[in-house]
Amino acid sequence: MPDLRNPDALTRMRADFDRQGIMATLGVTVAEVVPGRVTLTLPFRPDLTQHHGFLHAGVLTTAMDSAAGFAAFTLMDADAEVLTAEFKASFLAPARGQTFRIVGDVLRSGRTLTFTEARAYADDTDTVIATLSATMMAVRNPGLRG
Repeated sequence: MPDLRNPDALTRMRADFDRQGIMATLGVTVAEVVPGRVTLTLPFRPDLTQHHGFLHAGVLTTAMDSAAGFAAFTLMDADAEVLTAEFKASFLAPARGQTFRIVGDVLRSGRTLTFTEARAYADDTDTVIATLSATMMAVRNPGLRG
């Protein structure tokens, strides 16, 4: 397990997650948080689908971005906030199911850049339906907090 640079990181992560309006709108909840890993749960809703009835790729990408970003945040210094610098998503199978598990992991954590990945699974299976590779940036700017 990676070392915490900030002893309050996990508590701060949950508080910051709870302040995100988009996660509440989508119904995403935190299932588990450990240093360098965040697992989220996303329920299926018909109003979040695309034209074939699958969960929309944008919804799944939003959840994967948050899981990866908050995984990075758990390893950042106390004076840092996290922002996504870039990501690439790949969809391996249609997003069909009733509940989606999104797991974000840190691959390498640095002072400024953290390299992460996220995987999405449907209905408690071990079959990956989507992946996201992302670079997260630690931002040290007191003006960021709202």
